[in-house]
Amino acid sequence: MPGKNGGNGSGALELRGVSKTFKAEKELRTLQDVNLTIADGEFVVFVGPSGCGKSTLLNMIAGFDAPSEGQILLAGKPVKGPHPDRLMMFQEHALFPWMNVLNNVRYGLRWKYPFKRKRQLERARELIKLVHLDEFEKALVHQLSGGMKQRVALARALAPDPKILLIDEPFPALDTMTRQKLYGDLQSLFVETRKTIVSVTHDTREAACLGDRIVIFSGRPARIRRILNIDLPRPRDLNDAAVSEYSAEILKELEAEEKNG
Repeated sequence: MPGKNGGNGSGALELRGVSKTFKAEKELRTLQDVNLTIADGEFVVFVGPSGCGKSTLLNMIAGFDAPSEGQILLAGKPVKGPHPDRLMMFQEHALFPWMNVLNNVRYGLRWKYPFKRKRQLERARELIKLVHLDEFEKALVHQLSGGMKQRVALARALAPDPKILLIDEPFPALDTMTRQKLYGDLQSLFVETRKTIVSVTHDTREAACLGDRIVIFSGRPARIRRILNIDLPRPRDLNDAAVSEYSAEILKELEAEEKNG
């Protein structure tokens, strides 16, 4: 498992002095000198005040945007744009309503197996089974519940076997029971695939339930205030006392930041 200060795997993700400034009527700096190493097979969660730049940082890791200063490297190579080795699961499921579940998941394989329809179907069905939707592969998007749609989105993001899965708050609109089931599914997938996952959330309990490390950001411009290691076995239950204790510790940091800010 990754060490306290990050990993040393060959596929490590490195953020070196990453800052971001947006230029409109006046310059607005959202991120300041972020330094972080994320190991192969680590689940890291970004937490911080609203608007502090967490999603901006996730977008830069995905390659949708570039740092104003500093570098983002994956396996020692600079991130220069979007690539199937870094795939995002968005707040909205972004599924194609005219496609059924099987074809939505299969769509994510068009780069990996462009001419191999049989392999595409095999891989798509493997992932649909992994997210417990094998009885719904012919269902259209409008026939699915919110939680089922997010499972399809998760399977599609995993389809090309990315090195890093990026998750930008896909769960807030779901009811508590559905979220809890998805947290369990996501942990099972993490344990089974050992995929590197970087997630953004406002929910301190979600962060404690899912993450190996919690990166707590300050206000704007955002800096890393603290990195909290979650030393709990998996699977974790959202309602476990130990998860609640870690959640309270994260919340305490955020409240202290708000007080000082």
